[in-house]
Amino acid sequence: MSGTDGVQGQVRPEVVDAIMGVLQGGDPEALPASATREEKDAAKDRYLSEVLAERSKRDRQAQAWELLLTRSYDEPPTWQQIFDDLSPEALEELGSLYDALPAGAQEEYQRRFGVPSAV
Repeated sequence: MSGTDGVQGQVRPEVVDAIMGVLQGGDPEALPASATREEKDAAKDRYLSEVLAERSKRDRQAQAWELLLTRSYDEPPTWQQIFDDLSPEALEELGSLYDALPAGAQEEYQRRFGVPSAV
């Protein structure tokens, strides 16, 4: 083996992790000087994947809340009251959004229907 750490085409996980730290707001001084193009590309791909996954999760959570909050209440409702007021279509759609539901809504869904098989 030669005296160099970076072998062309080889991606070192610790270097990708260090680059990820910088991309997520860490100290740019932590960027390894020996980082290869492949390692930078791997970190960029991982970072973009995480950003897209987080955006998708937020979109699913917003969609779940839109289904849950279909009307206003004079007093703060219980999860049971909210579920009682939902249409069968909304309840079915909530099953596909189970992982994005708030904990109380998950508990009420599970109490009524069990955990969806797709989760």
